[in-house]
Amino acid sequence: QVQLVESGGGVVQPGGSLRLSCTAWGFRFDDYSMGWYRQVPGKGREFVAAISWSGDNTMYDITVKGRFTISRDNSKNTVYLQMGDLKPEDTGVYYCNKGVDGGASGYTRSDFWGQGTQVTVSS
Repeated sequence: QVQLVESGGGVVQPGGSLRLSCTAWGFRFDDYSMGWYRQVPGKGREFVAAISWSGDNTMYDITVKGRFTISRDNSKNTVYLQMGDLKPEDTGVYYCNKGVDGGASGYTRSDFWGQGTQVTVSS
């Protein structure tokens, strides 16, 4: 049974940093790409970043490129999202997602999601 558990959210001032973690169980982690999405009230989940099974390929939404870094540690079944220079518009619930394949040619999300972790950027 696939399980994804996010952690690391919190309240931070504009310009600050946070690192989110997502630990996975129930599948062979190093066979699959992984992604991060975020959601604000009244909107659907929006793509933030993704990483291929090996970590060699990464993808970012234009709104976070240069400020966020996605990485993974396959020995720990964990994917990370390092967020820097945070802005109020980065506020939302951040969700981890399992990709449908290794991600060598792009990211396709599956129906497997974590429970989400809240990030609030406010002064």
